[in-house]
Amino acid sequence: MQGKKVSATATVLAQVMTPESANPAGTVHGGIIMKLIDEAGGVAAYRHARANVATASIDRLDFHAAVHVGDLLTLKASLNFTGRTSMDVGVRVEAENLVTGEVRHAASAHLTYVALDAASKPCPVPPLVMESEDDLRRGRAAQQRRQARSASASRP
Repeated sequence: MQGKKVSATATVLAQVMTPESANPAGTVHGGIIMKLIDEAGGVAAYRHARANVATASIDRLDFHAAVHVGDLLTLKASLNFTGRTSMDVGVRVEAENLVTGEVRHAASAHLTYVALDAASKPCPVPPLVMESEDDLRRGRAAQQRRQARSASASRP
């Protein structure tokens, strides 16, 4: 199976935040942002595997800044690491005030997806081809997260 470059499957989703996504104070619900993170990450994983994918875990999700009604939310997702059937995907969320142009780092997340065949069984994914030092750094961090997950899963 031929490898795929990180840039070949990187995904950017953008959406203006509207009142139905927010609380009465005009701040977007974290669950809405979580859903969009999963969608962006899932698209990147799907593009890499060219197969259905299932979200296996969210290792970490950190909210850094509030998102308000009227903000343009931009989600940037890219693969960090691939296993035999799994993919580690990082998603960066930015909120842009369309009036002022101010861009805030709103959230970051790391998710794991598993590729599924037509019978909904895990199937192999192409290896990930790293293109830059940044890709290599993210790959090392993803391997550390994977090892930490394995270590915590083996504890009684």
